[in-house]
Amino acid sequence: MPKATAVWLIENTTLTFKQIADFCGIHELEIKGIADGDVAVGIKAYNPILSNQLTRDEIEACSKDSSRPLKIKEKTLDVEVKKIVGTKYTPISKREDRPNAISWLTKNYPMLSDGQICKLVGTTKNTVDAIRTRKHWNMSNISPKDPVAANLCTQTDLQKAIDKAKRKQEREEKKKQKETQQQQQQAN
Repeated sequence: MPKATAVWLIENTTLTFKQIADFCGIHELEIKGIADGDVAVGIKAYNPILSNQLTRDEIEACSKDSSRPLKIKEKTLDVEVKKIVGTKYTPISKREDRPNAISWLTKNYPMLSDGQICKLVGTTKNTVDAIRTRKHWNMSNISPKDPVAANLCTQTDLQKAIDKAKRKQEREEKKKQKETQQQQQQAN
């Protein structure tokens, strides 16, 4: 593409060889060769204006000032990242890691709810409950393994779930403290 762009700029503008060479990332002597017809014979010209690389105003401004370099047009794209709703597909090779990850999560973060673990690992509440109560059919072969290392969830998702569980736990403790204080006040 750089040579095709250079061919178009040579044929359709009054830009210097240096300006074209700097914009296209080609050596100045090669640009001179293209202009002489020695290099890039048979390459079809590629219009950088139609491809949104340059504007007509930018080419005119650089044609008037030979020391000014061509600047590529800034593209502003609004990229919308959509989070997948529902269960995500886990390859067959990773499915055996789910019970290990559940075991690791229940061991290291017992405050996580079954629903949070289901979302992180992509499993069912029955499986989480069976592993939590040690009644899973394959319990003898389950060894705790970090779900981030097993690539079942991201570290940020795990951290968000842990923070949410801690906030919930703190709210419940405050609620219990208030209830005990109210009971003590009523007793007095």
